[in-house]
Amino acid sequence: MRQKKINLVETFKLKTMKKIMSFVVVLGITGAMNAQMVSKKGENYLPQAGDWSIGVDGSSMVSYFGNMLNNSAGNGLSFDHNNADAMITGKLFKTDKMAYRAAVRIGMSSSTLTTPVENVNEIGKFVDDKAKTSSSFIGLGAGLEQRRGSTRLQGYYGGMAMLSYSSGKTTYEYGNTDGDIGNVTEDKLGSTMKLGVRGFIGAEYFVLPKISIGGEFGWGLAFQSTGASSTTTKIDAETSITENGPSSSGIIIDTDNNSMGLAPAGNLTINFHF
Repeated sequence: MRQKKINLVETFKLKTMKKIMSFVVVLGITGAMNAQMVSKKGENYLPQAGDWSIGVDGSSMVSYFGNMLNNSAGNGLSFDHNNADAMITGKLFKTDKMAYRAAVRIGMSSSTLTTPVENVNEIGKFVDDKAKTSSSFIGLGAGLEQRRGSTRLQGYYGGMAMLSYSSGKTTYEYGNTDGDIGNVTEDKLGSTMKLGVRGFIGAEYFVLPKISIGGEFGWGLAFQSTGASSTTTKIDAETSITENGPSSSGIIIDTDNNSMGLAPAGNLTINFHF
């Protein structure tokens, strides 16, 4: 009888030890997983409810460091604000897994092409004809983003409404007196307005607490309307004539760069969360 009681006690102790060991193992696994999400300083790697983030194009930076490692000549950072890669994305995390999202790209460019031509009033002398080209672009977007994953590698997807406007023109200046007579003095592109929606999917890896590198692919549906272009020609010292080209409109279904012009079809971003 006493031996039976001893066996029962030993069995109870063994079962209790197994439960304790199982609990310790679970705690250890959970702790290890949590440790991966928190730095040695106690900083969370992943975004949390209430966090803000700013994402910028990372292609130029990656190319710069790649060329630096390869000792490429003429290496340098280049950020063309008039290029689709220069989109800036901002986010406000409503929850750990859902964020409001906004995007903006504002671009302006100006260039002058100078061509030496012979001075009709002085043989052997030259004057300059100039063609000045300018263009502008503004794109805005707003939408929602959903996230998946609980590790430092997270996937996300969502949708946005988009609006963009662009315009451009070239003006001509002639070095010779009355050199503009009979010549074009201005070519003006028709302004283009786009209104549409885009869906996107991407992934981010958090290399440091609140800092991630991400890749994103988008597809858009947009309505596009382009106004009439115009060409102005100077007839005489006091008279100019303007001829208008055709206007157009239509529907575009394509990757980001071809549908809205607000982002490239696939882009690499660096994201800062705070």
